[in-house]
Amino acid sequence: MFGALEWAIAARYLRARRHEGFISIIAWFSLIGIALGVATLIIVMSVMNGFRTELMDRVLGLNGHVLVRGEGARLTDFDGMAEALRAVAGVKVAAPLIEGQVMATAHKRASGALVRGMWPKDLKARAIIADNIYNGSIVDFAGKHNVLIGQRLANKLGLRVGDKITLVSPQGTATAFGNVPRMKAYRVAATFMVGMYEYDSTFIYMPLPAAQVFFRLKGAASAVEMFLDDPNDVSRLRPAIRAVPGAARVVDWQQLNSHFFQALQVERNVMFLILTLIILIAAFNIISSLIMLVNDKGKAIAILRTMGATRGMIMRIFVISGTSIGVTGTLVGFILGLAFCLNIDTIRLWLESLSGTELWSPEIRFLSKIPAEVNNGEVVSVVLMALVLSFLATLYPAWRAARIDPVEALRYE
Repeated sequence: MFGALEWAIAARYLRARRHEGFISIIAWFSLIGIALGVATLIIVMSVMNGFRTELMDRVLGLNGHVLVRGEGARLTDFDGMAEALRAVAGVKVAAPLIEGQVMATAHKRASGALVRGMWPKDLKARAIIADNIYNGSIVDFAGKHNVLIGQRLANKLGLRVGDKITLVSPQGTATAFGNVPRMKAYRVAATFMVGMYEYDSTFIYMPLPAAQVFFRLKGAASAVEMFLDDPNDVSRLRPAIRAVPGAARVVDWQQLNSHFFQALQVERNVMFLILTLIILIAAFNIISSLIMLVNDKGKAIAILRTMGATRGMIMRIFVISGTSIGVTGTLVGFILGLAFCLNIDTIRLWLESLSGTELWSPEIRFLSKIPAEVNNGEVVSVVLMALVLSFLATLYPAWRAARIDPVEALRYE
């Protein structure tokens, strides 16, 4: 398609002489702009993908896909309902649950917390907790006086395994002297760290019998929490779940977290559009540099035409010149983007040690580290978009070069 002579002339034009230095500088800026645009787009898309995946894994790993409640606040036949829900095709796990807000205190410190009462066997089967025990052993999660708490909550209250934590329920006990808050001390059997700040700093797990006593739900539970084989099958399985006796209210993860994940998707799309402008601006730089090159090489083009070069050959020379900038910039950006994504947390730690400031705060970002998940399809799309824009940017300058009239160009030579 392109001959050796055309490649040689295009390469010669890209190596600007001293008086053509300004054109060369614009070409270099175009290359750097495309490289930065491609790299930034790959990095941002990968971080957004990783952020969504990590949040999905942690939110759904701890909270379940579906929550089934009874007619009132109490669910008496919770074990029977859990057994019936497990029999529904597509349901992987169904576990009774008691949930309530408390105030946790220890060593004259206090913090709000969320208590979740579960059967020990159900909690031990939950990989996101069982595989992320920070201190202690999940085997000790049993009886009526042991609890499992998040490591960040333990740090906040100055607790270690074996220490006592006092829980204060907002539902007090009525006495002759008024409403007295209900308080009880528990032993910290173990701590966990799942990597999501909100959960590590607020969640407390308690054996179901202990939670029944603390929240005054003797012989009852708050709900049955379910995990499905595929979280996206919620709508399809809803009728079968509702058909189970006692399942009065069914709430799924899409209802509870829809606003959050929709906002994340909108932010991702906006970031893609904004960062695409970087590549577009770099493409316009290619147009301007090639137009200037065409103007500068007008007499050289005229000489080539008089020596027998066709208009198609002239067009191909400038298409090669411009596309070479785009291809090189895209390749550099691709390598930079992938390298950054694969080492993003190491780079963050290095920058934090260098600057002495915290660049990624778990309290604000929800996650303990920066996630990055490279999607091959998206990377290919970004690379193809950069290549196509680079190619399109060469067409007008190449057409303009091919339209130069040799007679007019050489008239005043």
